[in-house]
Amino acid sequence: MPKVSQQYLDGRRSEILDAAIACFSRDGLHRTTMKDIVRESQLSPGAIYNYFKSKEEIIEAIAERRQEKEGELIFEAIQRGPAASALTRVRDAFLDELGNPKERLRRRVSVQLWAEAQRSTGVRKIVRRSFEEPRKLLTEALLDAQKSGAIARWADVDAIACFVIAAFHGLVLQQEWDSDFSPEPHKLLLDLLLKAVAGKHQPAMAE
Repeated sequence: MPKVSQQYLDGRRSEILDAAIACFSRDGLHRTTMKDIVRESQLSPGAIYNYFKSKEEIIEAIAERRQEKEGELIFEAIQRGPAASALTRVRDAFLDELGNPKERLRRRVSVQLWAEAQRSTGVRKIVRRSFEEPRKLLTEALLDAQKSGAIARWADVDAIACFVIAAFHGLVLQQEWDSDFSPEPHKLLLDLLLKAVAGKHQPAMAE
């Protein structure tokens, strides 16, 4: 038998995950069955089970792929230019993706994965990594910006990274709830945050 290339195997695996995302976004994680995924993918049950033994394995694979994509997105945005504007590039990369219909479908599943993380320890570990790794990349980029003087010395760069990630997650939820949601006004708010942390004087903390 001719040897199957890794590219073919990866492509088939991606087809299965895309079919599962379509099912999960439409019917939810728990209502979707392996039969539904087989039907959506138009592959044989044997082809599906060659890659994944259960729906739970597919769910974990989707979470892992989401984590990898977000890590790549942040890394590429950081590497494209000077550290001083890294957070702006990350902001634009993530908020612009919210306008992508396919991306919105994936985000709908991501919201379900956040809830599934409360039940599944496997998914919880992956979801935590999907927060911790971007947090690490952003913190390092912001630290470089701080060293260059673009961010004030008083600013807690790790707290800024956490806040930006939390804000983006919140915008994902708002878009899911509101079909008229637009990410554009929030770019201005993040710009105001950047200007604030670039200031020489630390804002007074409310008591």
